[in-house]
Amino acid sequence: MIFLQILLWILFVILGIIGLLAFLFIFIGVCSLFADRNKVYDKESKFFRFLLTYSTAIASVLIRIRLRVNCKEKLPKGRFLLVSNHRSKFDPILTWLAFGKYHIAFISKPENFKVPIYGRIIRKCCFMAIDRENPREALKTVNQAAKLMKNDEVSVGVYPEGTRNYGEGLLPFHNAVFKSAIKAGVPIVVMTIYGADMIHKNYPLHSSKVEIDVLETIEADRVKSMKTAEIGDYVSNLMLENLEGKK
Repeated sequence: MIFLQILLWILFVILGIIGLLAFLFIFIGVCSLFADRNKVYDKESKFFRFLLTYSTAIASVLIRIRLRVNCKEKLPKGRFLLVSNHRSKFDPILTWLAFGKYHIAFISKPENFKVPIYGRIIRKCCFMAIDRENPREALKTVNQAAKLMKNDEVSVGVYPEGTRNYGEGLLPFHNAVFKSAIKAGVPIVVMTIYGADMIHKNYPLHSSKVEIDVLETIEADRVKSMKTAEIGDYVSNLMLENLEGKK
């Protein structure tokens, strides 16, 4: 009898959690209808940022991601351009979760804004699409990123490699992305993320350990004095040295 009561209690708890998650998903879905996935927003919605951050936190618990951030004290107090290596589709998700209070808005490929529900939510959080095949359109995105940082609206995250790297090391950088930091007069934060590419292999049987290392903040005055190619070389060397130490 006691065993049956315990079993029923566990069943009710499980059904309650499933119901709560279903309600949350429906609520977020309805809220997303109030966002235009094709609009470039100049102001971040604090409400949509809340939805983005906390729904991501819940998902990371369910997937059993153990996220560790090293040297977070190196982050500046004001707005900044965040640059990182890119190995997994989970990279930006875990980054905006790890640096929640800094309100990171990523420069991303246009396809990500077509993702149901979240393609709309990230728009309201000032995420920007970039067309790397069209230099003129790409420059508009760089200028928009600079405007957002200069106006103290959000910090901006970008992957200089331009796409996910499925091999070792780093892909050649698109150095033009550093122009946004120069134009905005903000520092560049260099980080690496390691282990996110194993999440899809580990789930559901195993948990996943992901590490983010904040390597250095390149101060705004120094950024302004450097050419974009010089910044690219310096950043890539920092990242490569760190990633080599992870092997």
